[in-house]
Order: sequence, then structure tokens, then C-alpha cells
Amino acid sequence: MDVQAILSAATGHGAVNPWAAIAYLVAGILFILALRGLSSPATAQSGNRFGMIGMTIAVVTTLLTHMPKGADGVLDTISLVEILAAIGIGAVIGIVMARRIAMTAMPQLVAAFHSLVGLAAVAVAAAAYLNPQAFGIADAAGQIFTVSRVEMGLGIAIGAITFSGSVIAFLKLNGNMSGSPIMLPGRHIINLGTLAAIVGLTAYFTQDQSPWVFWTITGLSFAIGFLLIIPIGGADMPVVVSMLNSYSGWAAAAMGFTLGNTAMIITGALVGSSGAILSYIMCRAMNRSFISVIAGGFGGDDAAAGAGGAKEQRPWKPGSADDAAFLMSQAENVIIVPGYGMAVAQAQHALREMGDQLKKEGVNVKYAIHPVAGRMPGHMNVLLAEANVPYDEVFELEDINGEFAQADVAFVIGANDVTNPAAKTDKSSPIYGMPILDVANAKTVLFVKRSMGGVGYAGVDNDVFYMDQTMMLLGDAKKMADDIVKALSGTGH
Repeated sequence: MDVQAILSAATGHGAVNPWAAIAYLVAGILFILALRGLSSPATAQSGNRFGMIGMTIAVVTTLLTHMPKGADGVLDTISLVEILAAIGIGAVIGIVMARRIAMTAMPQLVAAFHSLVGLAAVAVAAAAYLNPQAFGIADAAGQIFTVSRVEMGLGIAIGAITFSGSVIAFLKLNGNMSGSPIMLPGRHIINLGTLAAIVGLTAYFTQDQSPWVFWTITGLSFAIGFLLIIPIGGADMPVVVSMLNSYSGWAAAAMGFTLGNTAMIITGALVGSSGAILSYIMCRAMNRSFISVIAGGFGGDDAAAGAGGAKEQRPWKPGSADDAAFLMSQAENVIIVPGYGMAVAQAQHALREMGDQLKKEGVNVKYAIHPVAGRMPGHMNVLLAEANVPYDEVFELEDINGEFAQADVAFVIGANDVTNPAAKTDKSSPIYGMPILDVANAKTVLFVKRSMGGVGYAGVDNDVFYMDQTMMLLGDAKKMADDIVKALSGTGH
């Protein structure tokens, strides 16, 4: 069987232009190269270029092969102008957002983009349902093919879940909604019942394409996306973002089958599978169950319980920027641990200046990154890359954790939960079992924190604050880093 026959059989949409199939294959290869490039900050730019070229090829091929034609076979120029205008408007919005958005707001931007992908899948499914002949998925009597109903049902369900779930994630990340878990009574029963209804109605949709079935599936899917995300607290948002990314990919793939578009199938499958793999890796890093992520509301009860306890008053050692500058300038090895507090204060540039100043003093400087530090996968890597921190100075948890015992100073800036020893020692803690950065093994710990009154997103106090070798540097992270830079350069005295 040749390529054309294989694609025709796979999509169920008749003959496929062989040149279009080749173009989509090239686009798919470029998307794979893009994912490979994005696996490392050093190759991220080339990965983005591959992705942009691949998407351009896919869009142009789709326009050339799917543009409507009049009765005389001539291209419908009005439709072409409308499509190009829509692409132009979207391009302008994307360029403006990319240039204006702060790196600290990247997690909520990603969540917003995921919501648009889900909404697009819902819109395509609705259009295909309302006019199936135009999509080539129905017979002369208007009855949608059974396989297309399955594809449509999956696409509308996954797309709606992605949209509403991403909206809630955006509101939590942007501060418009509390980052604390919101627990509904009997939420597990409600969620399971809603999911069962969606699956049952999707199966029934293959036998009856009545409007009430289609729109009920749509409504329930929007509802379950909302219900799955609101019980999840801010500490678990990195996994939520990667999981929603996976959902958006599967929604696109399902709509690719409905449209008979190979590029959408390939792209959606790549995004869906890579997002699922990333979510699994992050779940292991947080000691979470992958199944519980899919079910929603994981870790919520424990986190809420941990946050409610009274905080013990214990002695701690205060310090200043001058103290920190002196200790680090006398050190041989300094490991910097950035966290979400750095992102909120936008202190990455000041932190890089501090690192550069220490290197001038002959200090060996490294950066330690926890896989779930921040509010999205790779959040800290992105911020450090934006501040032009050399890639070879940035290390992941498993590569640097053993070096804390030889470090003279561990400089922690806004990273609480990912450095908390309770993850190893307290079985009742909501973060128990989560791998942490072993900053407590360093000879001296400098911990930048806004105040002693707050705790991390998991709601757990950190024993590192009260260790004999720890000095607490209280205040805004950016101002503290700036003051340390001034002290190191001799202008702070």
C-alpha cells in the first residue's frame, strides 16, 4: 500500500494529495527536531526555528489543499482574504504579547494559550457537527460517519476540558483566584459521575447524533475541566500546566482526524505524548501519583491540612546584604538556588550580576534547579536564560545535589518547599517523599525570604530557617540581590 492509500485509510477522507502528504511529513520531522531542540536551553533557539518552519509549511500546505473553490473550479479569493486577515490579526496579537509579556508572567501566558487551543478544538468540532458535509464526514442524508462521531466526541470533550481547566489555572496563576485548594463536598463522586456521563454519552453519540447529545457532552466537559482544577493548590501548578499542555495536544490530534489533516494529527500527538511524559517526570519529582493528576485535586486535602496548623515560634539568625557579601566573597564554592520568590521579585538579572561579581572574586558559582521550582515546567531555567546566565553553570537536582556537602555557601532565593527537609523526615507533611535540594548540607545557608511570617505554597514551615548555619536575609529578593552586588563591588559601604 502506498503513502496515499495509507493516509486515506487512516483518515477516512478519501484521496490525499501525495505532495501534501510529503509536505506534512517534512513538517512532522521539523516538529520532532523542535522538541529535541527545546530539551536544552543551549539548543532552544534552534528548536524554536525548526518549529516555526514546520508550522509555516503545515499552514501553507493546508491552505493550498483545502481552500474552497467555486463551481467553475476557481479559487474563492474572498475566503482566502478572510483567512489571511485572520492569520494576520493573530500574528500581530502574538508578536505584541511576546514582546510585552514579562518572563515572570510566562506561566499564566502558557495557561492562556492552552485555553485557546482547547477552545479552537471545541469550535472546530461544533462547526463539523453543524455542517458535516462541508467537512466530508457525512453521507448524502447528513448522517455523520460513526468513526467521525467518535473523533468528534473525543475532540469536543478534551478541548472543552482543556479550555475550562486552563482558564482556572490562569486565574490561579495570575492571582485573580486564590491559589489555595478549593474543596467541594463530595468532589470525587461528582467528578467520577461527570466523567462517566461524558464517556456514556460519547458512546451513545455513535448511535444518535441528536443535538441534545452533542451539546450535553460539550457542557459536561466544560464543567469537569473546572471541577478538576479548582481543588489543586498553587504548589502543584507546574504539573497542572504540563498536563493541560498534554490535553491540548490530544484535542488537536482528535480534531486532526475529524478534518483529515495529517499535520494536526502529528503535531497533536507529539504535544500530547511529550506533555504526558513531562507530567509523569514532574509527578515523580513531587512524589505525586500520575493517576491522581488525571483525576484532579491531588494533594489538596493534605496541603490544606498542612496550611492550617499553627506555626511554632523558634529562634533564627538575621543577616544583612553586607554579611552575605562578606561570606560569599570568602567562599570557594557557592551554589545559588532560585525559586518562585525570585520570579515574583523579578530578581534574575540582579542575581546574575551577583554571580558575575562573585566570579570576579575567584568564587566558583553554580545554580541548582529543582524540576518543579516556580509555576511551570522549566520556569527557573527560562528566567536564568533571560538573564544570560551561562548554561554550563545551571544544573538539575540529580546532577548537583551531591555537591551541597562541599559547598561553602548555599544561597537560596525564594525557594521554600523544594529545600524543605520535612519532605524527608515528616511522614505527615504534604510534601513527604518529594526529592529536595539538600541545601542543609552546605557549611552556610543564606536564605532570602520576604518575611518569617509566610510559608511556601504547601503551607509547611522550613526547618532550614532555624539551623545554626543559616542566616535569614529578609526583604524583597531583587533589592537584597542588588544590595549584595553593591557590597561586593565596594559601593555599598
